[in-house]
Formats: sequence, structure tokens, C-alpha cells
Amino acid sequence: STFVNTGANCCLALRRFLVYALAGVGFLLQSKNKPVNVIGFSVDKVPKNLDVIVIGSGIGGLTAGATLAKAGKKVLVLEQHDQAGGCCHTYIEKGFEFDVGLHYIGQLHENSLLRIAFDQISEGQLEFHQLDQHFDTIQIGLGNEKREYTIYCGKTEMKAHLMKQFPDDTEAIDKFFKIMKISAKKTHYLATLKLIPQWVSLFLLKSGIADLISPVFRLSGTCATDFVNTLTSNKDLHTIFSYFFYGVPPKDSSVLMNALMIHHYKRGAYYPKGGASEIPFHIIRTIQKYGGNCLVRAPVSQILVNEEGAAYGVKVRKGQEEVEIHAPVVVSNCGIFNTFQKLLPPEIQAKPDIQQRLNMMKHGRGSLLVFSGFDGTKEELDLVSTNFWLFKDNDMDKSMEDYFGLSREEAPDNIPMIFITVPSSKDPEAKIRHPGKSCMTILTMVNYEWFEQWKDTTVRKRGDEYYNYKMRFAKNLFDWACTVFPKIKDKLVFQDVATPLTNMHYLGAQHGAMYSAEHNLERFHAEAVAKNRCNTPVKNLYISGMKIWILCGYIIGGDRGSRVGSSSCNRKVAGLTVSAVVSLGKTLHPLPTGGGQRARWRQCPAASPLSVRPRVAVATM
Repeated sequence: STFVNTGANCCLALRRFLVYALAGVGFLLQSKNKPVNVIGFSVDKVPKNLDVIVIGSGIGGLTAGATLAKAGKKVLVLEQHDQAGGCCHTYIEKGFEFDVGLHYIGQLHENSLLRIAFDQISEGQLEFHQLDQHFDTIQIGLGNEKREYTIYCGKTEMKAHLMKQFPDDTEAIDKFFKIMKISAKKTHYLATLKLIPQWVSLFLLKSGIADLISPVFRLSGTCATDFVNTLTSNKDLHTIFSYFFYGVPPKDSSVLMNALMIHHYKRGAYYPKGGASEIPFHIIRTIQKYGGNCLVRAPVSQILVNEEGAAYGVKVRKGQEEVEIHAPVVVSNCGIFNTFQKLLPPEIQAKPDIQQRLNMMKHGRGSLLVFSGFDGTKEELDLVSTNFWLFKDNDMDKSMEDYFGLSREEAPDNIPMIFITVPSSKDPEAKIRHPGKSCMTILTMVNYEWFEQWKDTTVRKRGDEYYNYKMRFAKNLFDWACTVFPKIKDKLVFQDVATPLTNMHYLGAQHGAMYSAEHNLERFHAEAVAKNRCNTPVKNLYISGMKIWILCGYIIGGDRGSRVGSSSCNRKVAGLTVSAVVSLGKTLHPLPTGGGQRARWRQCPAASPLSVRPRVAVATM
């Protein structure tokens, strides 16, 4: 009778049928693959005759592992969390799936270097969905004082669209885009400083020869605020030139880095089909195909160092015991502070050359994320794939300095900037996996010290005071987000908050800094770049990821932070040619294609062409 009473009832019944049908299809698709990114540690799962142990399964560690595996090395990746992927993993709670660190990636256009790299390390199985041309919106000010600017991708469209919004500053925009071009085309020169002998790098820099070769060496150490002040006095435009905030104000950041981050999306913004955790899922299958493995719930307690000062393996905690695993090479992707201050034996930590490397870095800012789930589709809630960057005013230097100088009690009510992303609107497969639901992630930066008093408490059992404090942040962030998406306020059915303590527990991030060590101006000076290398004072111990490179990893994702960092590490470990650092695709064999389709559509022996797989419900708080 439901189908014959009225047309409205018919539509309602049909809609319910489609929802349940899609849910069934999603379940069937998810049952096709075994989740390789949640295989728990046990001794019998450790491959025999290991060549390399990788500590940490973030994108840098997995990229190093996969590249080494394809170069013929037997690799074991160890992850302390119960799901691999680092900031690329997703988690499910109450039927909602959230990404925790990867929000969008650029430079994935056809035949791009990054696209080739992803194809290589995933055996062609990763698929990416291109987002709308209008990929970012920047709002500055509140209420009647609010100004809104939109950022478009496109080789010529990005600059042209920005000039339309700032007709009096076209010359400044043109000069900034020239800096973007130089930065993008010549950044590999900075990578080269890490690959040639250090004394040669320092000679080229100190003699001035490097500056004669390219201006990129000066740009890397140029203050962003000082540079944009030479272009224009328009504070709104200053904000746009530095709108990717990562815990460091423009006055303490490099113009090269800020220019690269904008240029990264010039050819489009993309999101992995199936969610961010598809990236570790398929990279791990590559490692397994070549005889390696990735094991979770495998916290490394110590790096083993012999009497000659060489690393030869690790100790892994298994219950109340410690298990030794030996390999001739150890690659650490768990951060320079964790590596040098926690995992090395005390007598090795105290060595001057170890302390010298540590003194080159500072702890990065912590972050706070609000994960919100809504009852409704993106169409019903007017949610979009476009990201929103909101600022209370256009003086980022002052607002960030004032904010980070606040007391613990003052901070939640004086948040100066936030980032809003809607992963369910970016992933075309989200409506299959989670029909009728939408999710949103809101991010801001915080001081670790505001949460430090609860550092010795247990996750999810930190007490009412901690909960009430973090929810003060959450309320203010969510209320601000509701000014952009007003329909979400009455449809909120789930909310959770991750603080720096959350990042410490699940990501192993020192001080909750999910972007690793601070990306300040001192770190970007060319001499510092040359000295901060993948090799360490401990023989056979290497560092991978953004700890040794110069780019923030949360937006760049697998591009330079892992491609150059991990590949330079791979060159040292596996004896790959220098060209491996510049392009994995030039060193590894290209994947075959045919019939006009990309390699990722072709069946690989160890991987299914389906990108949808079983999801694992993992709490994050």
C-alpha cells in the first residue's frame, strides 16, 4: 500500500530502497579485500632475512618501504598504532568515517611526477578524484566586516582569477607567481644539497656559487612577511599569500615554502577515491608483494646499536616482553625527536653529533581537530568539496603571536583561524559506504602546554575537566563553521575532538605536533637544508619523511616530504641512482598501459582493482 497511496509515499519508499540497496552494495564491495593495514604484530609474521626495518607507517615510511621493496630489499614496517598509515589513516565512529590528516593533494594531473610516484608505490591501484576548480575559499573578518576570496586551480586561471579579485594589485600578484614558478622549477636544487657530499654543499653555499646557479637558495631562507611587504601593502593579499597555516606565523616562515604550497594546487586538487586510508592500504600491498610486511600494534622501544656504533635492529614491545628483530639497516619515520631522544640507547643520545642534529629542530605546534557527523546528504546540507580557511583578521603575524601567548583559560575563546574540510563531499564513494550521512573536520593550531597537565592520563579516561576544556574549543570552532554551513547545526548527531594528547597517543607525535618539527625560517636556510640529511651519526640508521625535507606534510602529502625524503633515504640504503630521488618513475620499471587506460586500472598480481575495502572502526580520542 505504501507504493499506491500517494506519489510522495512512493518517492519516500523508493528513496529508502535505494539507501538500503547502496548500503548492501557497499558491504559486498568491502568484503572483497582483506584489510592489510591492520595486521597485528607477531614473530611468525616477520619476514625472514630482513634487509630493512622501517619504524612508523606514515607516508614517508611507507614510500621508503615500497621503493626499497621494489628495489629488491626485504622490508618490515612497524607501526605502534592499531592501524597503519599515520596521518593518512581514517577512522570510523558511529557510522561516520573521518580522515585525520590528508585533506587534499595537488600535482596529480596526468603524467605528473607525483602521479607516477603514486602509481609506482601502489602498483597502479590508487585512484584520485579531481575536486572542483574552486578548491579553496578564504574568509577574512567577522560579521559585516567579512571579506571572501576564492582560489581556483588552472595553469593560467589561478593567477587570472586572483587578479580579478585584487585589480589594484595585479603587479604584486604577477611577481608572487613568478616566485612560485621559480620555487617549483628549482626546488630540486635544494634536494641536491642533501645528496652530494655535505662539504661540497656547504662550499657551494658559502662561496656564493650556489646563488649564481639559482635564486632558490636565497628564497628558501627569505622571510615571507618581509618579501610580501615589498610587493603590496594590502593585508588581505598578504594573508592569501600565506593562508596555508601550519603553526608558524609568516614572519617566521619561508616565502619559498608558502609559494610552493599554493603552486602545489595550480594544476588541480585531488582526493583519493575510497578515502585517505586507500593510500597506505595499496602501498602496503606493494611491500607484501615483494616479500615484506607491515605490522601494527608493534611499538618499537629501542633501536639496537652495537659496540661499533652501528644500528642492527630494534626491540618491539609485545605484552610484557620485548622482542628483538634484526636487520642491517633501520629507517626511522617516527620523527627526529622520538628517534634520537627515545629510541636510541642513552649513551648514544648523549653524543655531541646527536645533540647537534637535535638542536637544529624545534617542536612544532600542536593541533586540535573537531570531527563532526551529520544526518543528511551533502545536497541536503549544502556541503561542498571546497575547503574553507577562516581568519578573524588579516594580520596573521599579530593574531598568531597574540593567540599562542594566551593562557590556558583564555585560549578556547580567542581562536584566530580555522580550516574546514568535508571529506564526505570529496570522495565520490562515500555515499556508497555511508549512505545518508556526511562528515566534517575542523582544524586549528594550539599550544601543547594548554593540555600538558593531562599528559599522564589514559586515553578516553582523562576526566571531566579535560573533556570540558577541549569541548570549549569544539563549541567555538563548530559555531564558526555554522556561519559557513548553517544547515549543519540542527543535523549534528556525532562529535569528537582530538587534541595534542590524542596525536601523541595515536600518531606518536612529540608534543602532539602532527606536522613534525617546526617548519620555521631557520630550518629553511640553505645551509640547514644541506645539513639535515637522511643519514644520521649512527651508522645504518636513516631518517625518512618530512623530518629531513623542508615541506609541511599535511597538505603536500606524499609529494616532496615523502618523495624526496624517502627516496634520498632509499638511494643511500638500496644504492639507487640519483635519478631515483628526482623521479621514482625514471628508476623503476614503468607500469604497462593499454587501450587508452591508465595503469591503475590494470589488474596487478598482488592487488585488486577495487579501491573499496573493509573499513576498520578505530577510536581516535
